[in-house]
This record gives sequence, C-alpha cells and structure tokens, in this order.
Amino acid sequence: MARFELKLPKMGESVAEATITSWLKEVGDTIELDEVVVEIATDKVDSEIPSEVEGTLIEVLFEKDDVVAVGETIAIIEVDGEESDDNKVVADDDVKKSEVEELEKTIEKVVESVSAPITKTSDSGKFYSPLVRNIAQTENVSMQELEAIAGSGKDGRVTKEDILSYIESRGTAIKETPIVASVKKETVKQVEKSVAKAAPISVNGGDEIIEMSRMGKLIAKHMVDSVQTSAHVQSFIEIDVTNIVKWRNKVKDAFFKREGEKLTFTPIFMQAIASTIRKYPLINIAVDGDTIIKKKNINLGMAAALPDGNLIVPVIKNADQLNLVGITKSVNDLASRARNNALKPDEIQGGTYTVTNVGGFGSIMGTPIINQPQVAILALGAIRKVPAVIETPDGDFIGIRQKMFVSHSYDHRVVNGALGGMFIKTLKDILEAWDVNQDF
Repeated sequence: MARFELKLPKMGESVAEATITSWLKEVGDTIELDEVVVEIATDKVDSEIPSEVEGTLIEVLFEKDDVVAVGETIAIIEVDGEESDDNKVVADDDVKKSEVEELEKTIEKVVESVSAPITKTSDSGKFYSPLVRNIAQTENVSMQELEAIAGSGKDGRVTKEDILSYIESRGTAIKETPIVASVKKETVKQVEKSVAKAAPISVNGGDEIIEMSRMGKLIAKHMVDSVQTSAHVQSFIEIDVTNIVKWRNKVKDAFFKREGEKLTFTPIFMQAIASTIRKYPLINIAVDGDTIIKKKNINLGMAAALPDGNLIVPVIKNADQLNLVGITKSVNDLASRARNNALKPDEIQGGTYTVTNVGGFGSIMGTPIINQPQVAILALGAIRKVPAVIETPDGDFIGIRQKMFVSHSYDHRVVNGALGGMFIKTLKDILEAWDVNQDF
C-alpha cells in the first residue's frame, strides 16, 4: 500500500489560498477516481477538489474553516501502488514516522525564519491552525498574546472561537506593553476615553438577526477598500438607443435561429464599450503605487447577479477582438454559469474594465463603485420610452424615443474629468449611430 497526498491545486493567478468550507468524505471512506472530496472557497469563487486516485481516505490535515495555501497537502489517501517519481505517493514502509517528524521540524524552522510573526508553532511547541494564524495577523495579535489564550480545542489548541472571543474582549481595552507600562495610569485612562466606540444597535423583540454570508463579507470589504483607495468621480450622459431597439426587435428571431443564442442588449453595449476603450486606452489602466500600468488586453468584467442576491464579475477576455456573435455567446455562457455557481476561478480574474447593468433592476441610473485595481466602471440604466425633441430639416417636433442613462465612475487620481466625460460621449456617438439596416 502507498499514500497519496491530496494537495490544494492552483486556481488561477492571484489566488494564493482558500478556505475549507466542507469535507464531503470522512476518514475511512472509499474514494473513486475524480470523486469530489472537499469543497473550498476563495475570495473569487467556490470550487470542488476531486481525487486524482482511487483509494481510502486515511487522514484529513485541515478542518472546516481552515485557510490553506495553494500547494499544501490537505488529505492523505491510501492507494495500491508504488512510490511515484514526483513524491505524491509515499510508501508507508519506506519512510518511518520518526523521519517524517524530523523532516517536519526542519521545515517548520525554515518557515519560521521567513514567515510572518505568527507561525504554525510557538517556542513552547503549541500548534496554531492556518485560520487562527491568519486571524491573529489580521488583528495584530502578537505571539505573546496568542500564547496566553486558553485553548478549548483538542490538546488545548486555540480555536477560531477562542481567538475571536479574545479579540472581542480586548476590544477597547489597551493591552499592557513595555511602552504602555511606562505611561502613568492617568494618561492611560485619558487614552481609553478617547477611543471611538461604535454606537450600539438596538434590537427589538421582533427583529431578525441575519449573519452575512462569506461572499457578502468579502464584497463589503472590497467595496470599502475601493472607496478608501480611489477618488471616485461620476459623469452621466443620456443616450438615444431607439435605432438599437428597432434593430434588435427586427433581427432577434433570425439571430436565435441561426446562432442558437438569445440576443439581448448587453452584448451590443459591450461591443460598443470595447470599441470606445480602444479609442481611449488610458481608461484601461491600473495604478500600482506611483506608477500606471497600461493594459494591453481589453478584458471586460460583467457584473452578474447570483441566486443569493450577491454579485460576481465574470470576465470577457479580449472583448475588442470579438464580433457581436462572439460577445453574445460569451455573455450568455458566463451569465448562465454564474447563476449556477459553475464559473472557474480564471473566468473571474484579469478584468481591466467593468460594466454593470443597474437597469436590469429597474434603476434609471446608479453610481457604481470601482472594481479594484481597475480605474473605471460603467453603469447601464434602464431603457425607457420618453418624449424628446426630434430635429429634422423641416423643423423640430416632439416624438417618443427609447433612451437610457449611462453612469461612469472613475478614479480621479489618474482619470481627469475630460477623459471620463469624453469616454461616455464617444460611447453615446457610437450607439446613436447604429445602422438599423445592418446584418449581424
């Protein structure tokens, strides 16, 4: 018999870790080839990890809610076979337990020398899970503080609940450090009084308390970080899309018959936006400190609603190189798989500009928040029939037109009002010049 190490696979650029959300197999269970063993979640998308071998699950190395780095071994599966060249399968008889423990100690010493202050084990030999270490680093909990927490887990381990309770209890209290110890008690009291406290939320008997979902928490943090990073400015413009509405109504049935795809307004707008970005490439940039990265590819992010009400942004890669049929297929495919939680990690990464359709919820306009590290985002409002002045060679008259508002949010650190305004003015010109007699 041999042992196979099930590792956390690479899930696309910028994804360095994932959270274990559910183990679908227990120790002792038989596992078939390609059978899903565990479910994980990243800050991008949820995924499943299948087994690459047939065998029996004999060890689970991480618990639910633990944070695991890409490439780490998460479980051991016992299989029939010899040791493989890449050391994924290790024969039990070839490696003694003492040798494994010695190797682990050596690795731990190397990790401790280059990693963050909170390591997997302390000088006392106390073990800390990746989730506990991650929380400690985020909340600036020192190793000394961590060592002082009484663990309620197995063998006295500090659990997620233990460290969260500690953080909550220390909330507004000032912990004594060598510096604080030298300050007079009166000064400490003054400092404590000056700490701002959040106003308590009153909860009545009939109120319902709902915990935010994991994705909801991530989105909330992403939005706050974006507002704190970018200087948001908005420009608005009204676009007459009467010709586009007439053209779509005329060709949508033939389009579906020939291509097998429903033609919505979204791919028409996405194609026009990609063309506009080509004219104004300085909208297609990212900011890295004091430098600007001008993106070569035009990758359009498309905000899509999930069944739970949250939003996800799948990306149409190289959108400017696709014709209307190609963009339509991409839009429909990504939107469908987004609703079914079937997107791959790579399909929600690499966006350079984002489009959100607030009109889909009946909104006339909106002021969207920039999707970092991009510098602009466009909101498409609802298409409405409105009375409008129509200019003709024989004079002006009032008529019914199909119009929509477009809202453009951009980072005023690097995009000035002229560029932000000219961008949507050019988009307006492209859409209003739509030829009702063109083919698809």
